[in-house]
Amino acid sequence: MIVGITVGKFEDQVQKVKSGQGFIAALDQSGGSTPTALAQYGVTKDAWSSEEEMYQVVHAMRTRIMTSPSFSGAGIVGAILFENTMDREVEGKPTADYLWDVKNVAPFLKIDKGLADEQDGVQLMKPNPGLGELLKKAKSKSIFGTKMRSVIKQASATGIKAVVDQQFEVGAQIIAAGLVPIIEPEVDIHCPDKAQAEALLKPALLAALDKLGQNDLVMLKLTLPESDNFYAECVSHPNVLKVVALSGGYSRDEANRRLSLNNGVVASFSRALVEGLSAQQSDTEFNSMLANSVASIRAASIT
Repeated sequence: MIVGITVGKFEDQVQKVKSGQGFIAALDQSGGSTPTALAQYGVTKDAWSSEEEMYQVVHAMRTRIMTSPSFSGAGIVGAILFENTMDREVEGKPTADYLWDVKNVAPFLKIDKGLADEQDGVQLMKPNPGLGELLKKAKSKSIFGTKMRSVIKQASATGIKAVVDQQFEVGAQIIAAGLVPIIEPEVDIHCPDKAQAEALLKPALLAALDKLGQNDLVMLKLTLPESDNFYAECVSHPNVLKVVALSGGYSRDEANRRLSLNNGVVASFSRALVEGLSAQQSDTEFNSMLANSVASIRAASIT
């Protein structure tokens, strides 16, 4: 038994993520990335005059997405939230409860504090001294799992090992808190030797996975690889609940094309999910655009 979690709900969410015919929606833009996300949605900086007002505006955007009839557990198995979104409500319910109770979508929380400066060809996560308290808070707010991102910019064996070591060290703390971590060692799509970086990353991931306890579950969020089914051993690893793919700057069409060539890997798209959505659209136009996006990403995810 995992202390502090309603075991039935947790097991239901594990099954949803493991076997659900859909993908993970990444709704976790935060801090500096929020104005960019809002601009792509057609909302300019003159729409707010303080950080709090900016977060109210972005929550309105996310609420429109989450409450859309096109956003449901039929095509989406999980959604990643920013802490500020977790702390708010959707239609009178705490966001994570709304996602699971109303939409049958497992809630995840972005828990990293951003990226450190590049060193040895990678960007590690910044120190996160408040993580323990954040994990307690997440559990109290019905969060199922977490997500944390590092970036690999060069095919550096020592840098990539440092990324994997840090990710799994923090992942152990998350598992101990009764949550499922999404390990995200992103390989920058502009890495000059992306295939070689992936060739270094995979054995490092498998070695770390092999050290996990029998009942320890993690997810992996990886850049779509240069070789089809490159991460097949990760997909089939007994400690991996799911391998998900980030869009990484690829267009939705290109991300979907690459995703469809990797069996058992599902999407965890952010920008590619909301591509084409606009604050100026009518509800009919908005819901139709989102429905098309969800359908195309889901189709590529269930190969």
